[in-house]
Amino acid sequence: QVQLVESGGGLVQAGESLRLSCVASGGNSSRYSIGWFRQAPGNERVPVASIAWNSKRTYYEEHVKGRFTIFRDNSTNTVYLQMNSLKPEDTALYFCAAEMRIFGLGSLWPYDYEYWGQGTQVTVSS
Repeated sequence: QVQLVESGGGLVQAGESLRLSCVASGGNSSRYSIGWFRQAPGNERVPVASIAWNSKRTYYEEHVKGRFTIFRDNSTNTVYLQMNSLKPEDTALYFCAAEMRIFGLGSLWPYDYEYWGQGTQVTVSS
């Protein structure tokens, strides 16, 4: 079992930055690829980015490429999502998730993920 706790969300203005954190615990959590997903009110949960367990591969959803960066520190079991140049359409509840298998490369497919955090709210005002 892997437990995930997100933090770092908040209310910012368009153009500003936020850094989200996802702390994993339990079950050799550093061996899991981690993905970030987001869900806006009334919408489905959609992928944002993912990172392999060893950081050797990352994936980004098209709308965040060049603005968001995912990285991890396995010494602290933390995965970060650096979000720059935020836009109002980035407003959502952001979740991190751990893949169901260890030593994976990560993916943007939510059904590859078994463990989910509770989410952290990001609100971007115009």
